[in-house]
Amino acid sequence: MHIDYPWHFDSFGRTGPAADADWVRDMIEQLLFTNPGERVNRPDFGSGLRQALFAPNSSQLATALGYTTRAAVQQWLADVIDLQRLEFEAVDSTLRVYLEYTVRLTGEHRVETLERSAV
Repeated sequence: MHIDYPWHFDSFGRTGPAADADWVRDMIEQLLFTNPGERVNRPDFGSGLRQALFAPNSSQLATALGYTTRAAVQQWLADVIDLQRLEFEAVDSTLRVYLEYTVRLTGEHRVETLERSAV
């Protein structure tokens, strides 16, 4: 059993569980939208992707974010997923991330869109 994200209680008053596929998606979401330094015991955990919402848009920034985000996924989730595609776009105050990956444990191919708003 895996713990669901965001954390919540289930109908029995226990910690909410997550299915394997949801758990993998939750881990990806946590990694992508956590800034380095936010986690007390893991200060280097995160991708810093949320900071792109407040940075001036440019092709250089997009390229740099692509490299750093892919490196964070490789560092923290390489044993869980095999990343094939990672793209993102910032529109107004919303950051959208497009991912294509294979779950290593099951071989399941998944395509996800994750979104976070600054507001």
